[in-house]
Amino acid sequence: MAGTTAAVVGAGAALYGSRKAGKASGKAAEAQADASEAGVAEQKRQFDKMVSLLSPYVKAGTGSLAQQQNILGLGGAKNQAAAISGIEKSPYFQSVAKQGESAILQNASATGGLRGGNTQGALAQFRPALLNQLVQQQYQNLGGITALGQNSAAQTGNAGMQSATNIAGLLGQQGQAQAGGIIGQAQAQNQMIGNLLQLGGAAYGAGAF
Repeated sequence: MAGTTAAVVGAGAALYGSRKAGKASGKAAEAQADASEAGVAEQKRQFDKMVSLLSPYVKAGTGSLAQQQNILGLGGAKNQAAAISGIEKSPYFQSVAKQGESAILQNASATGGLRGGNTQGALAQFRPALLNQLVQQQYQNLGGITALGQNSAAQTGNAGMQSATNIAGLLGQQGQAQAGGIIGQAQAQNQMIGNLLQLGGAAYGAGAF
């Protein structure tokens, strides 16, 4: 009789243990899934932050590239004319042109050739030559900004790919955790059924029925 009672108690303990195991398996899986979800959210937050930081540089580079294309005439004759006219009408061009022409006239006055053909020719050639120089300089300056924007865009793209890889890994871990929890709970349920049968058999043997 004592042996049968012990069997009942043992089967009851096993049943209790299988229930606890099933709950623990579910909680563990939920905790792992939550951790993966938090990791996904953090990856997205970090990527959005990087995009925000690099966005001004990407925007500047895009605009700079468009201006370079206009200078080269790739944006059409109208845009090319507007780009060159903008340089010619700029305060910098006007200031340098005025200083250069004054220097030519002062030199001519000092040498007595103020009204000579050489002076008039130098004046006629000065502004076109200066404009050509400043157009090339402007194109080179824009090139630096374009390169900066290109690098920033590449960094954003690389960060996006890395973030996608990390998120995919975290989602995979989340799926594995959830699947493991389901399997663990199923195993615990099967164990519980076996324990119930064992408990029933032990109770029957003890004369409970």
